Amino acid sequence: MKEAIYHFPVEGSPLSCEQIKSGHINETYLITTDTGARYILQWINRYVFPNVEAIMNNMSAISQFLRKKEHGRMCMISYIDTLDGHSYYDDGKGGCWRIYRFVDNSICLQRAERPEDFYESAVAFGRFQNALNDFPAEKLEETIAHFHDTVDRYRQLREAIAADACGRLSEVQPEVDFLMEREEKGCRLHHMRESGQLPTRVTHNDTKINNVLLDADSRKALCVIDLDTVMPGLSVFDFGDAIRFGASTAAEDEPDLRKVSLDLELFRVFTRGFAEACPALTAEEINALQLGAYTMTLECGLRFLTDYLNGDKYFSIDREKHNLDRARTQFKLVQDMEQKWDEMARIVEEETKK
Repeated sequence: MKEAIYHFPVEGSPLSCEQIKSGHINETYLITTDTGARYILQWINRYVFPNVEAIMNNMSAISQFLRKKEHGRMCMISYIDTLDGHSYYDDGKGGCWRIYRFVDNSICLQRAERPEDFYESAVAFGRFQNALNDFPAEKLEETIAHFHDTVDRYRQLREAIAADACGRLSEVQPEVDFLMEREEKGCRLHHMRESGQLPTRVTHNDTKINNVLLDADSRKALCVIDLDTVMPGLSVFDFGDAIRFGASTAAEDEPDLRKVSLDLELFRVFTRGFAEACPALTAEEINALQLGAYTMTLECGLRFLTDYLNGDKYFSIDREKHNLDRARTQFKLVQDMEQKWDEMARIVEEETKK
């Protein structure tokens, strides 16, 4: 980190470095200098993101596009180039680093402290989606191939089952059966995209509330952060991933499944904020919002389970069976969505017909 920071045009000399624990992939640090300037320095996980160049090229392209549109100026965070004009620093030891200025008077929540917070996160992601409505998504590179390709995720699961590299299959057979019973519905959005029923857009693809900065005083949305997975996708992916993370009554890795359910009030406020901030949504996209929440929850559980079978290589873990706990939490949430399906449909209709 000490080596990396001096490759960027920071004000002053670094005095302190504090790790920020949020997310499962990259490592994030808050740097404070002797001038009082603060920066966010990130180490990029090249196991997950082998093509760092593609990530930074995507960010640069949409950043330049948004700067030309007044309403998109603060839709996303902007990174600072290195002293020699590159978008990131490669330390030659397998590490890639990037930096952006800390946004003063901003807060980043791990969970919504009140429904209004979740509404503002919906506004932020909807605004981001809407501001990039006319950006040619095909110009962006896939930073992770087949990221929200549920069909391919099932293929990877079957490979993990066949290999059973860690001998864990026998303990997760009920979870495997759960996934296989829902494969057709889980892959429906993928087929709708392939057939052209849903438009391909620029999507964030990691729409957790902790990827939104809020103003500390007004609690209004400022911008979205963590843009590694910005690439072509479906708007309902962004909607759905936010719901599965933010509208659950429990943490993503809660081992007590009795605590896990879908909070319909939070589902309502996010639907309202997203639809209000993104009037570019088509009727087909609006009709698929509910399925987006279901699919992203199922797919995320599928990914956690696949990683558990493979030996926890993708998602960082803090305890034994951490990824299995995460998978089971997602599956419980899927079951609750199935029970509340009609109520979810009614809420989408009410909040998008205003």
